[in-house]
Amino acid sequence: MLLGGIHYLLPVIKAAHEQGYYVITADYLPDNIAHKYSDEYVNVSITDKEAVLKAAQEHQIDGIISFGVDPGVVAAAYVQEKMGLPSMGPYESVVILQNKDLFREFLQKHGFNCPKSKGYSTIDEALKDTDWLTWPMIVKPTDSAGSKGVTRVDNISEYEAAVKYAFEKSIKGHIIVEQYLEKVGCSSDTDSFLLDGKFRFVSFNAQRFDTNAANPYAPSAYTWPSTFPEYEAYLTAELQRLMDLLHMQTSVFNIETRIASDGKPYIMECTPRGGGNRLCEMLRYATGVDMITAQVRAAVGDPVGNIEQKPYNGHWAEVILHAPKAGRFAGLEIASSLKAQVIEHDLWVKEGDAVEAFHGANDAIGTLVLRFDNKVEMEYAITLQSEWLKIIAE
Repeated sequence: MLLGGIHYLLPVIKAAHEQGYYVITADYLPDNIAHKYSDEYVNVSITDKEAVLKAAQEHQIDGIISFGVDPGVVAAAYVQEKMGLPSMGPYESVVILQNKDLFREFLQKHGFNCPKSKGYSTIDEALKDTDWLTWPMIVKPTDSAGSKGVTRVDNISEYEAAVKYAFEKSIKGHIIVEQYLEKVGCSSDTDSFLLDGKFRFVSFNAQRFDTNAANPYAPSAYTWPSTFPEYEAYLTAELQRLMDLLHMQTSVFNIETRIASDGKPYIMECTPRGGGNRLCEMLRYATGVDMITAQVRAAVGDPVGNIEQKPYNGHWAEVILHAPKAGRFAGLEIASSLKAQVIEHDLWVKEGDAVEAFHGANDAIGTLVLRFDNKVEMEYAITLQSEWLKIIAE
Protein backbone atom coordinates (compact mmCIF):
# COMPACT_ATOMS: atom_id res chain seq x y z
CA MET A 1 0.00 0.00 0.00
CA LEU A 2 1.28 3.41 -1.04
CA LEU A 3 -0.11 6.39 0.86
CA GLY A 4 -0.82 9.40 -1.34
CA GLY A 5 -1.45 9.91 -5.01
CA ILE A 6 1.05 12.52 -6.17
CA HIS A 7 3.10 12.53 -9.36
CA TYR A 8 6.27 11.56 -7.47
CA LEU A 9 4.77 8.14 -6.72
CA LEU A 10 4.77 7.04 -10.37
CA PRO A 11 8.34 5.67 -10.35
CA VAL A 12 7.57 3.89 -7.07
CA ILE A 13 4.54 2.20 -8.62
CA LYS A 14 6.62 1.31 -11.67
CA ALA A 15 9.36 -0.23 -9.51
CA ALA A 16 6.80 -2.22 -7.51
CA HIS A 17 5.18 -3.56 -10.67
CA GLU A 18 8.61 -4.54 -12.01
CA GLN A 19 9.03 -6.63 -8.85
CA GLY A 20 5.67 -8.27 -9.44
CA TYR A 21 3.85 -6.55 -6.57
CA TYR A 22 0.17 -5.61 -6.51
CA VAL A 23 -0.07 -1.89 -5.66
CA ILE A 24 -2.87 -0.18 -3.75
CA THR A 25 -2.77 3.61 -3.54
CA ALA A 26 -4.69 5.40 -0.82
CA ASP A 27 -5.78 8.96 -0.05
CA TYR A 28 -8.98 11.02 -0.11
CA LEU A 29 -8.47 12.52 -3.58
CA PRO A 30 -9.59 9.99 -6.22
CA ASP A 31 -8.49 12.18 -9.13
CA ASN A 32 -4.82 12.21 -8.07
CA ILE A 33 -2.59 10.99 -10.86
CA ALA A 34 -0.96 8.02 -9.09
CA HIS A 35 -4.32 6.25 -8.78
CA LYS A 36 -4.42 5.89 -12.56
CA TYR A 37 -1.32 3.70 -12.44
CA SER A 38 -1.94 1.58 -9.34
CA ASP A 39 -3.85 -1.72 -9.33
CA GLU A 40 -6.42 -0.51 -6.83
CA TYR A 41 -7.44 2.70 -5.08
CA VAL A 42 -8.72 3.14 -1.52
CA ASN A 43 -10.38 6.38 -0.43
CA VAL A 44 -9.08 7.14 3.07
CA SER A 45 -7.46 10.08 4.83
CA ILE A 46 -3.78 9.23 5.16
CA THR A 47 -3.52 11.36 8.31
CA ASP A 48 -6.09 9.13 10.06
CA LYS A 49 -3.93 6.25 11.24
CA GLU A 50 -6.86 4.16 12.47
CA ALA A 51 -8.68 4.47 9.15
CA VAL A 52 -5.50 3.55 7.26
CA LEU A 53 -4.99 0.56 9.56
CA LYS A 54 -8.56 -0.64 8.93
CA ALA A 55 -8.08 -0.36 5.15
CA ALA A 56 -4.73 -2.15 5.35
CA GLN A 57 -6.21 -4.99 7.38
CA GLU A 58 -9.18 -5.35 5.04
CA HIS A 59 -6.83 -5.65 2.06
CA GLN A 60 -4.38 -7.94 3.91
CA ILE A 61 -1.39 -5.93 2.71
CA ASP A 62 2.19 -7.18 2.97
CA GLY A 63 3.82 -3.76 3.25
CA ILE A 64 3.12 -0.03 3.44
CA ILE A 65 5.12 3.11 2.70
CA SER A 66 4.48 6.83 2.33
CA PHE A 67 7.13 7.67 -0.26
CA GLY A 68 7.48 11.40 -0.87
CA VAL A 69 4.24 12.01 1.04
CA ASP A 70 5.07 13.50 4.42
CA PRO A 71 1.55 13.48 5.96
CA GLY A 72 1.28 9.69 5.63
CA VAL A 73 4.52 8.63 7.31
CA VAL A 74 3.13 8.37 10.84
CA ALA A 75 0.15 6.31 9.66
CA ALA A 76 2.49 4.01 7.72
CA ALA A 77 4.62 3.42 10.83
CA TYR A 78 1.47 2.78 12.90
CA VAL A 79 0.20 0.18 10.43
CA GLN A 80 3.62 -1.48 10.26
CA GLU A 81 3.69 -1.84 14.03
CA LYS A 82 0.07 -2.96 14.48
CA MET A 83 0.21 -5.53 11.65
CA GLY A 84 3.76 -6.74 12.29
CA LEU A 85 4.92 -5.64 8.83
CA PRO A 86 8.51 -4.85 7.80
CA SER A 87 9.29 -1.65 9.65
CA MET A 88 11.12 1.62 9.16
CA GLY A 89 11.50 1.77 12.95
CA PRO A 90 9.49 2.13 16.18
CA TYR A 91 6.27 4.08 15.87
CA GLU A 92 7.29 6.38 18.74
CA SER A 93 10.57 7.22 16.98
CA VAL A 94 8.79 7.99 13.72
CA VAL A 95 6.46 10.37 15.57
CA ILE A 96 9.53 12.22 16.90
CA LEU A 97 11.09 12.47 13.45
CA GLN A 98 7.84 13.63 11.86
CA ASN A 99 7.08 16.42 14.33
CA LYS A 100 9.47 19.34 14.12
CA ASP A 101 9.10 20.44 17.74
CA LEU A 102 9.56 16.91 19.14
CA PHE A 103 12.55 16.45 16.85
CA ARG A 104 14.19 19.66 18.09
CA GLU A 105 13.63 18.59 21.71
CA PHE A 106 15.21 15.21 21.00
CA LEU A 107 18.23 16.79 19.32
CA GLN A 108 18.76 19.16 22.25
CA LYS A 109 18.40 16.37 24.81
CA HIS A 110 21.07 14.25 23.12
CA GLY A 111 23.63 16.95 22.44
CA PHE A 112 23.19 17.53 18.73
CA ASN A 113 23.73 20.99 17.26
CA CYS A 114 20.28 22.53 17.27
CA PRO A 115 18.72 26.00 16.80
CA LYS A 116 16.69 27.53 19.63
CA SER A 117 13.01 26.72 19.13
CA LYS A 118 9.57 26.42 20.74
CA GLY A 119 6.35 24.71 19.70
CA TYR A 120 2.83 26.15 20.06
CA SER A 121 -0.70 24.75 19.87
CA THR A 122 -2.63 28.05 19.70
CA ILE A 123 -2.17 31.40 18.01
CA ASP A 124 -2.60 33.26 21.33
CA GLU A 125 0.09 31.13 22.98
CA ALA A 126 2.57 31.91 20.20
CA LEU A 127 1.78 35.64 20.14
CA LYS A 128 2.14 36.08 23.91
CA ASP A 129 5.48 34.24 24.22
CA THR A 130 7.80 36.68 22.47
CA ASP A 131 10.44 37.56 25.07
CA TRP A 132 12.84 34.87 23.85
CA LEU A 133 12.65 35.78 20.16
CA THR A 134 15.76 36.96 18.33
CA TRP A 135 15.67 38.01 14.70
CA PRO A 136 15.46 36.54 12.17
CA MET A 137 13.19 33.60 13.06
CA ILE A 138 11.49 30.88 11.00
CA VAL A 139 7.82 30.14 11.68
CA LYS A 140 6.39 26.92 10.25
CA PRO A 141 3.87 24.11 10.86
CA THR A 142 5.29 21.08 12.64
CA ASP A 143 3.54 18.66 10.30
CA SER A 144 3.42 20.08 6.77
CA ALA A 145 5.70 19.41 3.83
CA GLY A 146 6.70 21.12 0.60
CA SER A 147 7.53 24.42 2.38
CA LYS A 148 3.83 25.11 2.98
CA GLY A 149 3.22 27.61 5.75
CA VAL A 150 6.88 28.58 6.18
CA THR A 151 7.84 32.23 6.71
CA ARG A 152 11.06 33.99 7.65
CA VAL A 153 10.32 36.75 10.15
CA ASP A 154 12.77 39.64 10.49
CA ASN A 155 10.97 41.75 13.10
CA ILE A 156 8.04 41.70 15.47
CA SER A 157 5.72 43.48 13.05
CA GLU A 158 5.84 40.44 10.72
CA TYR A 159 5.39 37.85 13.44
CA GLU A 160 1.59 37.70 13.84
CA ALA A 161 0.92 37.18 10.12
CA ALA A 162 3.54 34.44 9.98
CA VAL A 163 2.04 32.64 12.98
CA LYS A 164 -1.47 32.73 11.51
CA TYR A 165 -0.19 31.50 8.15
CA ALA A 166 1.64 28.58 9.78
CA PHE A 167 -1.46 27.53 11.71
CA GLU A 168 -3.52 27.79 8.53
CA LYS A 169 -1.23 25.25 6.82
CA SER A 170 -0.81 22.93 9.81
CA ILE A 171 -2.67 19.63 9.60
CA LYS A 172 -3.06 19.16 13.35
CA GLY A 173 -2.88 22.77 14.53
CA HIS A 174 0.69 22.92 15.81
CA ILE A 175 3.57 25.16 14.79
CA ILE A 176 7.22 25.69 15.66
CA VAL A 177 9.11 28.98 15.93
CA GLU A 178 12.87 28.62 15.67
CA GLN A 179 16.06 30.60 15.31
CA TYR A 180 16.94 31.19 11.67
CA LEU A 181 20.40 29.84 10.97
CA GLU A 182 22.23 31.83 8.33
CA LYS A 183 23.85 29.23 6.14
CA VAL A 184 27.31 29.10 4.64
CA GLY A 185 27.14 27.90 1.06
CA CYS A 186 24.02 25.91 0.21
CA SER A 187 21.91 23.80 2.53
CA SER A 188 21.45 20.13 1.61
CA ASP A 189 18.15 18.31 1.07
CA THR A 190 18.63 14.85 -0.37
CA ASP A 191 17.97 11.16 0.21
CA SER A 192 19.94 8.37 1.90
CA PHE A 193 19.27 4.70 2.66
CA LEU A 194 19.28 3.00 6.05
CA LEU A 195 19.37 -0.82 6.01
CA ASP A 196 18.99 -2.82 9.22
CA GLY A 197 19.87 0.25 11.28
CA LYS A 198 23.00 1.26 9.35
CA PHE A 199 23.39 3.85 6.63
CA ARG A 200 24.58 2.08 3.48
CA PHE A 201 24.25 5.09 1.18
CA VAL A 202 24.44 8.74 2.26
CA SER A 203 24.22 11.75 -0.03
CA PHE A 204 24.51 15.51 0.33
CA ASN A 205 23.58 18.10 -2.27
CA ALA A 206 23.12 21.84 -2.75
CA GLN A 207 19.57 23.07 -2.35
CA ARG A 208 18.78 26.15 -4.47
CA PHE A 209 16.01 28.73 -4.25
CA ASP A 210 14.29 31.20 -6.55
CA THR A 211 14.36 34.53 -4.73
CA ASN A 212 11.77 35.90 -7.17
CA ALA A 213 9.24 33.13 -6.50
CA ALA A 214 6.05 33.68 -4.51
CA ASN A 215 7.68 31.59 -1.77
CA PRO A 216 11.45 32.18 -1.80
CA TYR A 217 11.92 29.32 0.71
CA ALA A 218 10.51 26.64 -1.58
CA PRO A 219 13.38 24.68 -3.22
CA SER A 220 13.55 25.39 -6.94
CA ALA A 221 16.64 23.36 -7.89
CA TYR A 222 19.11 20.83 -6.52
CA THR A 223 22.71 20.13 -7.51
CA TRP A 224 25.12 17.34 -6.64
CA PRO A 225 27.77 17.29 -5.05
CA SER A 226 27.28 19.51 -2.00
CA THR A 227 29.06 22.77 -1.19
CA PHE A 228 30.46 21.42 2.11
CA PRO A 229 32.43 18.19 1.44
CA GLU A 230 34.67 18.80 4.46
CA TYR A 231 31.66 18.40 6.82
CA GLU A 232 30.09 15.32 5.26
CA ALA A 233 31.92 12.73 7.38
CA TYR A 234 30.90 14.51 10.62
CA LEU A 235 27.28 14.79 9.51
CA THR A 236 27.20 11.15 8.44
CA ALA A 237 28.44 10.08 11.89
CA GLU A 238 25.85 12.29 13.62
CA LEU A 239 23.06 10.92 11.42
CA GLN A 240 24.08 7.38 12.31
CA ARG A 241 24.14 8.34 16.01
CA LEU A 242 20.61 9.69 15.63
CA MET A 243 19.43 6.44 14.00
CA ASP A 244 21.03 4.40 16.78
CA LEU A 245 19.32 6.44 19.49
CA LEU A 246 15.94 6.08 17.80
CA HIS A 247 16.43 2.39 16.93
CA MET A 248 15.44 2.96 13.32
CA GLN A 249 15.55 0.00 10.94
CA THR A 250 15.18 0.20 7.14
CA SER A 251 13.99 3.07 4.96
CA VAL A 252 14.87 5.77 2.53
CA PHE A 253 15.44 8.95 4.55
CA ASN A 254 14.99 12.50 3.34
CA ILE A 255 17.59 14.53 5.23
CA GLU A 256 18.10 18.29 5.42
CA THR A 257 21.42 19.63 6.73
CA ARG A 258 23.31 22.89 6.64
CA ILE A 259 26.47 24.60 7.80
CA ALA A 260 25.57 27.74 9.76
CA SER A 261 27.48 30.98 10.02
CA ASP A 262 28.59 29.90 13.51
CA GLY A 263 30.70 27.22 11.79
CA LYS A 264 28.62 24.32 13.09
CA PRO A 265 26.91 21.61 11.00
CA TYR A 266 23.21 21.12 11.76
CA ILE A 267 20.71 18.33 11.06
CA MET A 268 17.58 20.28 10.25
CA GLU A 269 15.21 17.45 9.34
CA CYS A 270 15.47 13.68 9.00
CA THR A 271 12.31 11.88 7.91
CA PRO A 272 11.81 8.19 6.99
CA ARG A 273 10.47 8.67 3.48
CA GLY A 274 11.72 9.41 0.02
CA GLY A 275 11.91 13.12 -0.60
CA GLY A 276 9.63 14.84 -3.07
CA ASN A 277 11.08 16.48 -6.15
CA ARG A 278 12.39 13.15 -7.53
CA LEU A 279 15.50 13.08 -5.35
CA CYS A 280 15.86 9.28 -5.41
CA GLU A 281 15.53 9.32 -9.19
CA MET A 282 18.23 11.96 -9.42
CA LEU A 283 20.57 9.89 -7.28
CA ARG A 284 19.90 6.85 -9.45
CA TYR A 285 20.98 8.91 -12.46
CA ALA A 286 24.03 10.30 -10.67
CA THR A 287 25.31 7.16 -8.90
CA GLY A 288 23.39 4.14 -10.15
CA VAL A 289 22.08 3.44 -6.62
CA ASP A 290 18.41 2.42 -6.90
CA MET A 291 16.82 3.33 -3.58
CA ILE A 292 13.30 3.20 -5.01
CA THR A 293 13.45 -0.50 -5.82
CA ALA A 294 15.25 -1.13 -2.52
CA GLN A 295 12.45 0.66 -0.64
CA VAL A 296 9.58 -1.25 -2.24
CA ARG A 297 11.35 -4.57 -1.70
CA ALA A 298 12.13 -3.72 1.92
CA ALA A 299 8.49 -2.76 2.50
CA VAL A 300 7.33 -6.34 1.90
CA GLY A 301 10.34 -8.00 3.51
CA ASP A 302 12.23 -9.03 0.37
CA PRO A 303 16.04 -8.64 0.24
CA VAL A 304 16.95 -5.20 -1.05
CA GLY A 305 20.09 -6.19 -2.93
CA ASN A 306 23.37 -4.34 -3.00
CA ILE A 307 22.97 -0.81 -1.62
CA GLU A 308 26.41 0.76 -1.19
CA GLN A 309 28.14 4.12 -1.27
CA LYS A 310 29.00 5.19 -4.80
CA PRO A 311 30.50 8.41 -6.26
CA TYR A 312 28.68 10.86 -8.50
CA ASN A 313 29.19 10.38 -12.21
CA GLY A 314 29.74 14.04 -13.08
CA HIS A 315 27.95 17.13 -11.78
CA TRP A 316 24.16 16.90 -11.72
CA ALA A 317 21.27 19.33 -11.42
CA GLU A 318 17.53 19.07 -11.14
CA VAL A 319 15.51 22.17 -11.95
CA ILE A 320 11.99 22.31 -10.51
CA LEU A 321 10.07 23.92 -13.33
CA HIS A 322 7.59 26.52 -12.14
CA ALA A 323 5.65 29.42 -13.57
CA PRO A 324 6.75 33.00 -12.84
CA LYS A 325 3.14 33.91 -12.02
CA ALA A 326 -0.36 32.46 -11.95
CA GLY A 327 -2.02 32.20 -15.33
CA ARG A 328 -2.15 29.88 -18.34
CA PHE A 329 0.88 27.94 -19.47
CA ALA A 330 2.04 29.27 -22.83
CA GLY A 331 5.37 27.55 -23.39
CA LEU A 332 8.85 26.60 -22.23
CA GLU A 333 12.09 27.48 -23.99
CA ILE A 334 15.58 26.08 -23.38
CA ALA A 335 18.35 28.00 -25.15
CA SER A 336 20.93 26.11 -27.19
CA SER A 337 23.62 27.98 -25.23
CA LEU A 338 23.05 25.73 -22.19
CA LYS A 339 26.29 23.78 -21.63
CA ALA A 340 24.76 20.60 -20.28
CA GLN A 341 23.31 17.29 -21.30
CA VAL A 342 19.52 17.41 -20.95
CA ILE A 343 19.02 13.92 -19.56
CA GLU A 344 15.30 14.28 -19.00
CA HIS A 345 12.70 16.93 -19.71
CA ASP A 346 9.52 16.08 -17.79
CA LEU A 347 6.72 18.62 -18.31
CA TRP A 348 3.44 17.98 -16.49
CA VAL A 349 1.29 20.66 -18.16
CA LYS A 350 0.28 21.47 -21.70
CA GLU A 351 -0.37 24.77 -23.42
CA GLY A 352 -3.45 26.45 -22.00
CA ASP A 353 -3.39 24.65 -18.65
CA ALA A 354 -3.82 26.75 -15.52
CA VAL A 355 -0.63 27.23 -13.51
CA GLU A 356 -0.06 28.79 -10.11
CA ALA A 357 2.63 31.03 -8.69
CA PHE A 358 5.34 28.97 -7.00
CA HIS A 359 4.48 28.61 -3.31
CA GLY A 360 5.76 25.05 -2.90
CA ALA A 361 6.27 21.64 -4.46
CA ASN A 362 2.56 21.31 -5.30
CA ASP A 363 2.90 24.22 -7.75
CA ALA A 364 5.70 22.62 -9.79
CA ILE A 365 4.89 22.04 -13.46
CA GLY A 366 7.69 19.59 -14.19
CA THR A 367 11.38 18.87 -13.79
CA LEU A 368 14.54 19.15 -15.82
CA VAL A 369 17.45 16.74 -15.26
CA LEU A 370 20.86 18.04 -16.34
CA ARG A 371 24.38 16.62 -16.33
CA PHE A 372 27.43 18.88 -16.49
CA ASP A 373 31.07 18.03 -17.11
CA ASN A 374 32.36 20.39 -14.44
CA LYS A 375 31.37 22.52 -11.46
CA VAL A 376 31.95 25.87 -13.16
CA GLU A 377 29.45 25.21 -15.95
CA MET A 378 26.92 23.84 -13.48
CA GLU A 379 27.14 26.82 -11.13
CA TYR A 380 26.85 29.26 -14.01
CA ALA A 381 23.74 27.56 -15.39
CA ILE A 382 21.96 27.16 -12.06
CA THR A 383 22.63 30.67 -10.77
CA LEU A 384 21.75 32.32 -14.10
CA GLN A 385 18.75 30.28 -15.20
CA SER A 386 17.08 33.27 -16.82
CA GLU A 387 19.80 33.26 -19.50
CA TRP A 388 18.80 29.85 -20.89
CA LEU A 389 15.41 28.90 -19.41
CA LYS A 390 12.13 30.70 -20.09
CA ILE A 391 8.74 29.60 -18.78
CA ILE A 392 5.84 31.61 -20.17
CA ALA A 393 2.56 32.13 -18.31
CA GLU A 394 -0.12 34.47 -19.65
